[in-house]
Amino acid sequence: MSAPALHVVHQPEAEIDLAAAEKAAADMLRALGISTDSESLRGTPGRMARAYAELFSPRPFDLTTFPNEEGYDELVLARSIPVRSVCEHHLLPFVGTAHVGYLPGERILGLSKLARVVEHFACRPQVQERLTKQVADWLSEQLEPKGVGVVIEAEHTCMTLRGVQATGSNTVTSTMLGTLRQDARSRQEFFALTGVNA
Repeated sequence: MSAPALHVVHQPEAEIDLAAAEKAAADMLRALGISTDSESLRGTPGRMARAYAELFSPRPFDLTTFPNEEGYDELVLARSIPVRSVCEHHLLPFVGTAHVGYLPGERILGLSKLARVVEHFACRPQVQERLTKQVADWLSEQLEPKGVGVVIEAEHTCMTLRGVQATGSNTVTSTMLGTLRQDARSRQEFFALTGVNA
């Protein structure tokens, strides 16, 4: 039996300066007319800096793939993967779920890695459309499957808490590659299994 292939995935090196971020957060709050002199708000700039540092720091992981020795050629799908990211236009969170699937080629993927790939691309200022495509393109490049499908459903607080205040609205994006894009029956099976109406 062939050994699994490992590919270490990590965020490009970018130094985080928490002290500078805390000072900037304090400056922003003051500029917005919010005093940080009270006991309950004194630590807020530091908490803000640490919170955003956490949101923008994905955990490294090993992308473990295995030979598809059985020749499995049906859909592999992970549904309802939690997604949390930050809209790059307002730096407000968006949260939801991702459904990620692929039609295997020569290699198959450790199932937990589908969630890790979503987290990896979500841990940065994002737009949902790009996030959806990045996950699909990356899986296509790494696995060379017959097809990849990614659907993300998310609530954007930049739309629900401010501006239009469209409380309860969700945004749905999808990227289909290979057979899942070209073959209507395969695409319909993917959408049926995700529970998303296409």
